Amino acid sequence: MTKPRVLVIINWEGGGPRRLATWLEEEGIEPVVVEGKDGLPGSLDGFAGMVLLGGGLMPDAFDKAPWLRPERELAQQAIDADFPTLGICLGGQLIADVAGGEVRENFGPPERGSYMITTTDAGLADPVLGQLGSGAPMIQNHRDMITRLPDGAQLLASSELIENQAFRIGLRVRGLQFHPESSVENIRNWSPERQAAADDYPAILARAEENDEANTKAAEGMIRAFAAEVRGA
Repeated sequence: MTKPRVLVIINWEGGGPRRLATWLEEEGIEPVVVEGKDGLPGSLDGFAGMVLLGGGLMPDAFDKAPWLRPERELAQQAIDADFPTLGICLGGQLIADVAGGEVRENFGPPERGSYMITTTDAGLADPVLGQLGSGAPMIQNHRDMITRLPDGAQLLASSELIENQAFRIGLRVRGLQFHPESSVENIRNWSPERQAAADDYPAILARAEENDEANTKAAEGMIRAFAAEVRGA
């Protein structure tokens, strides 16, 4: 029996799906991981789902990342078809921008490390975001912000500092500001330079370690629920 295939797009050198790929594989899904810089498929034919990963770019930074043009086209195809899609950080911002929302560069309060994500009533009822329950700690690392959701989008989750943490367009296209694929291990592996640039790296790491069990449970639940949606598409 052929496994459902999920297109996973890497937008940043050194980035990757991490534990997300493992959970998809355990659910009988084949993640097809491609780097945007190496070229993207022209359509979603042959795939049952899509994941757009993060990166330190704006959604229209075509000079730095020309592959964002075809990635935006894939996002539009997903929106038009209500195709099971998960946009993470830049991926979520790209979906919001393509659908008519607003993303601002270097805007809003920074969130680095583990922060509590609180679901809205719509988020609690959502098959994927509902895996967070009323809320769960998730890893954050962003400098840009979704300041306005597209018309008709449903707000699914917020944090104390950032309102638009998760949203849904239609029934199966979701954008996240946070990183379910990242864990405390990623924070432990920050480079010395990155640690030095953080306001208080020891506190960031300690908070992530304290939240690790709850974070892993919620993130795993989300990705397994997404996989179920892919299988049912």
